[in-house]
Amino acid sequence: MKEIILVVDDAPDMLQLLKRSLEPALNCEVKTAHSGEDALRLLEQEPADLALIDMKMPGMDGMELLFQLRRKHPWLTVVMMTAHGCIELAVEAIKSGAYDFITKPFDHDALVLNLGKALERSRLLRENLKLQRHVQLHDAFQNLVGRSAKMQRVYEAIQMVAKTDLTVLVTGESGTGKDLVSRAIHALSDRRDRAFVAVNCPTVPENILESELFGYRKGAFTHATQNKIGLFQEAHRGTIFLDEIGDISTTIQTKLLRVLQQKEIKPLGDTKSVQVDVRVIASTNRDLPAKIKTGEFREDLYYRLNVLPIVLPPLRERREDIPHLVSHLLEKHCEELKRPRKRVSAELMHYFLQAPWEGNVRELENIIIRGILFAPGNEIRPDDIGVPDLLKEKKCLVEDSVKNLNYRNAKEELLQRFHARYIGNLLSHTEGNVSQAARICGLERQALQQLMRKYGIRSEDFRGG
Repeated sequence: MKEIILVVDDAPDMLQLLKRSLEPALNCEVKTAHSGEDALRLLEQEPADLALIDMKMPGMDGMELLFQLRRKHPWLTVVMMTAHGCIELAVEAIKSGAYDFITKPFDHDALVLNLGKALERSRLLRENLKLQRHVQLHDAFQNLVGRSAKMQRVYEAIQMVAKTDLTVLVTGESGTGKDLVSRAIHALSDRRDRAFVAVNCPTVPENILESELFGYRKGAFTHATQNKIGLFQEAHRGTIFLDEIGDISTTIQTKLLRVLQQKEIKPLGDTKSVQVDVRVIASTNRDLPAKIKTGEFREDLYYRLNVLPIVLPPLRERREDIPHLVSHLLEKHCEELKRPRKRVSAELMHYFLQAPWEGNVRELENIIIRGILFAPGNEIRPDDIGVPDLLKEKKCLVEDSVKNLNYRNAKEELLQRFHARYIGNLLSHTEGNVSQAARICGLERQALQQLMRKYGIRSEDFRGG
């Protein structure tokens, strides 16, 4: 795609001349605007890489347009054009944020050279912004591990909802990472520099949860000896994360509905309401529609919370992520526990790849920690953590989890599991050496690499530290 230069001048002949000369010389597309207002309108429709602006124009002059561009398009590189005798004004433009200025009449070669340098600056700025975005995403997602298609959809959903202020409901089994998802949404939102307040609702007794969430005034109850602001006020202009909201009482549900509807809270013992600007993220492992039917959860609150839903897959439905998760958890906890980097044996990895994981990633993490602490050597074996020797058990090829799938999906699911286990076992044995793994299994190295790419298997995840 060609870079775009926006030339702004009230002289039609000058616009035509610059368009004819700059497009072939800089291999770019030149768009023209006859006034500052026209330029702002064009930029709203399509961004440009560089703006070349005449200083003197009727109506909005070059300096006023430069001021507007700094405010609305701060990353746009601006070069000013000025006639002899306006040098002081050009210097003022540089101080106001213009990248360069060019005096009329033009020397064609000098003009092309200067604009080429300005375009190079735009490229560097774009690359810098891209790197900043990459680092921001990496920081936000660093604790969410997984390259499976299901996790890719979760990452896409997080990035999408983070751009809004709408309420998010994160659902998934225990141990799937609902807390990490809520923190990632906050880290990628415009509220990232404000407070993130997490509330584990079931751990707070009901009679205390209300005062914790909304605060109280001195004398509101026996032990209220002074005013206390609630967690919603602590999260003002930030994010509040209501973990396991499916376990709160209907009394608290009613008060939360008021916050979501009216954006205000009323501390206990106070007669006045307080406006709060808080983004609400809630999570639950409960079946809220089922709880609505039994009268345990308010239907109106459910629809207020479920504006943007994110559903986290259980670990058993993304087994291809297990080797990468194991590698990540080993690195993380060996460092935290100040132990030498360890690896898991091929036999243990085989068990990991077929275990039911009812406790999801949290269960896997606990086993990894146990292995790091109890394994005497650098390799963690099944005996070190007391898992059953499933390799000796005879398993039915058609597992219960695929019995209800149609033929195509069941076949694909079993092939996915087979390759993840078989190749994972090979790579564990060779510590990530693909050439050696290919020799052992009798495949060409390229053929094995093709299978690894198809099923999302990375040799790096099997290398020891």
